[in-house]
Amino acid sequence: MSRDVNFDLSHPLMEAGLESPADEEGVHDSFQQLIAEHGENEPSALELQLLQRDLEESQDNVPLFNPGPEHGSQRQGGSDVERDDSERPVDPIIGEQWSSDTLKVLSSMPSRTIGRNRGAIISQYYNRTLQLRRRRQTRPSIRDFSPSARPSIRGYGMQADTTDGEASKRERLVNNLQNLSVSDRVRMLRGMPLSVAEKKELRCLALQKEISSFSNKQLSCFSQLKYYIIIAMRKCWYSWLSFLHSLQLWQTPLKRVSGRFGTGVLSYFLFLKTLLFFNVFLFLVTGAFLVLPQAVHPPEPSPQNEHFSGLELLTGAGTFSDTVMYYGYYSNHTLCRDKTGGQNASTLYCDSQQLSYNMPLAYFFTIGMAFFITCIILVYSMSKTFGQSLGINKSHSILTMKVFCSWDFKVIKKKSVEIMSENIYTQLKELLAEMDEKKAKSTLCQRFWILMVHGVAWTVCIASTTGCVVGIYYFSDFIHKNLQKNSSSGYQNSLLKEASLLALPVVVSLINLLLPGLFNLVAWMEIYESPSVLTYIAICRNLMLKMSVLGVLCYHWLGRVAPEYKSIGLECWESFVGQELYRFLLMDFIFTLLDTLFGEFLWRLFSVKVLKRRRKPVFDIARNVLDLIYGQTLAWLGVLFTPLLPAVQIVKLFLFFYIKMSSVMMNCQAPRKPYRASQMTTIFITLLCIPSLLGASICVTVTMWSITPSLSCGPFRGLKTMFQAGKFWMEKLEEDNPNLSVLSKAHTYLVENPFFLFVGAGIFLIVIYFHSQVVDGQRKIINLLQDQIQNEGEDKKFLINRLQSIHEHKRNAGKRLKSQDSTC
Repeated sequence: MSRDVNFDLSHPLMEAGLESPADEEGVHDSFQQLIAEHGENEPSALELQLLQRDLEESQDNVPLFNPGPEHGSQRQGGSDVERDDSERPVDPIIGEQWSSDTLKVLSSMPSRTIGRNRGAIISQYYNRTLQLRRRRQTRPSIRDFSPSARPSIRGYGMQADTTDGEASKRERLVNNLQNLSVSDRVRMLRGMPLSVAEKKELRCLALQKEISSFSNKQLSCFSQLKYYIIIAMRKCWYSWLSFLHSLQLWQTPLKRVSGRFGTGVLSYFLFLKTLLFFNVFLFLVTGAFLVLPQAVHPPEPSPQNEHFSGLELLTGAGTFSDTVMYYGYYSNHTLCRDKTGGQNASTLYCDSQQLSYNMPLAYFFTIGMAFFITCIILVYSMSKTFGQSLGINKSHSILTMKVFCSWDFKVIKKKSVEIMSENIYTQLKELLAEMDEKKAKSTLCQRFWILMVHGVAWTVCIASTTGCVVGIYYFSDFIHKNLQKNSSSGYQNSLLKEASLLALPVVVSLINLLLPGLFNLVAWMEIYESPSVLTYIAICRNLMLKMSVLGVLCYHWLGRVAPEYKSIGLECWESFVGQELYRFLLMDFIFTLLDTLFGEFLWRLFSVKVLKRRRKPVFDIARNVLDLIYGQTLAWLGVLFTPLLPAVQIVKLFLFFYIKMSSVMMNCQAPRKPYRASQMTTIFITLLCIPSLLGASICVTVTMWSITPSLSCGPFRGLKTMFQAGKFWMEKLEEDNPNLSVLSKAHTYLVENPFFLFVGAGIFLIVIYFHSQVVDGQRKIINLLQDQIQNEGEDKKFLINRLQSIHEHKRNAGKRLKSQDSTC
């Protein structure tokens, strides 16, 4: 039996999936049926002879009953029965020889009866295969049975165990297995309580019989052609599936990084891959419904033609301002095309003979539906990862599956074998480290000292974050006043003015680069024993910094620039905010490259060449993941003002993957203390949903519902708010067709009223909460079942000890009576 190796909790690479307990139902049912059929039968003759001989030899002081000749001839090192010098079995639980009453109970226990009568097992599964064939076929044909397996009146009402030998039972079982389908045959063999060798022999016999019977049949040309076509189609289908599997993005690099650095570092790259798919979705939606229609119907060109200087690649302004990249380029007209193939036009209204496309309405609903669908996908991902990672399975059960079922025997390439071996080795280390993790008991003074150190560390982190956020607030205010001053003094647009626009993104990116280093230094002083706890603490501190910075920036754009855009000489404040977001996204990419160069590459060279150490830096998961969330939040904030910003984010993530992958493989080492990142993916998706997407959705909603658009640019020019575009369209639709007044009322209550947005968000949170509660209940039930299994074993030991004590009491009482009679 082979199993694919997986290494991710919400992803197939993260963690190997465990079989459901329901998969073993067939095996347990077969045991129960076998016990029910043979529980009332007397022991076999050989067993009775052995029992009588032991009773005669020991005179009521009987050794452990041998369950069968096959088991009695084997001596296993890990068994519960050990033999002393006199070759008498002694149980380690009691340490004494068992009585005959105890042996009778032991011989009837399910664990001692299963496997003793192979003929009964084969007979039972012959009947089950026959019943399965009858269910599959409404009227089975008599020619499908072999002569030995056909029904006979003489055998009616008689058990197969008493009429035929084991060979005939085996032959009939092979005949039935041959006539079953491949899936039913595998399922039936898997459920048989036989050894793996016997199952393999039965499967080979059934396959050989099927091949021989198939070769003996005379098939027509049409049947042969049909079988050849089916085989060819099946091969083509399997080849297509293999080709699709090979097209999976970054499959081999992810396996290599998982084998060398573990699931913690792997979770970062899987999260980056998830963000890439989100941005691809956003790019396809905005490109299909906004960028492409406007590019096909371009507006009138601007009279101001600026020369390309190269600085626009950093600032996003200049030549790029009058393109489909920014909000100000999109028209507020209905795009029309004559059905007869006439010229394109952009007018307020189109005739009935023209194909129309309402750009303001399309802009509003495209952005709204993109956020709504993204929210649904994230909620679904969170629900899925909750069920996979929140501790339903314990480490020792996962370790068992890893040891016995991890290897995939379909892997034949040497490189793939090496990657898989390294991967399994790393996962076993993580599971063993989690099982061996013990909380050291500390004294009251030590606890007080730890609390003091943690308090000081958190105070330093909060104070530094607050200071940086306040500094960003005043610096952004200074930049805004400087723009107002330059606009009032008639300062013309120049390279120096565009370069000054990079000041705020550079300062913010520098803070995001340096302050996490302070957090790591503080965490090093705290000395956390668990690496996973250290990662979670670092995530909390970096999240506090990123979200505070983004909050100040959103206030700067929506609270200062939007209401006062005329005072700083802007015609379209939406395009200016889009350019700001482009600059922040680009500066974040540049400073991340600097961090990779100086923080990992140069530090590795300094450690190896100067310090003469083999130690390399450890990959900072928390810092890099929060950088990804920060960049994705900027992309979600900017999709309203820059519809092509997801394309920039896609390019950035692609470069990030290859740069970070190369840096990790060359400059970093695996953590000194391995740990299993069982809940990393769930935490990353949760942070992406609640602080990131929720915050971006709130900012976009406030912009659409309460902020007045620019008067001279964009699809919503001349409107008080953006959502009025839908209101005006509904009013026009109601005027043209009064029967559609219900849609207008629905739009008024569902779109214009923000209450329903909060209701929808509340429903999503309730779904997440209930799903987490269901997962928690499943985890508790599984723990109770595991405890019950352990208690069942303790019950058996208790009953055996009680039986032994009762027998000892009776034997001592009998000896006392004999001694009294002898004295009399």
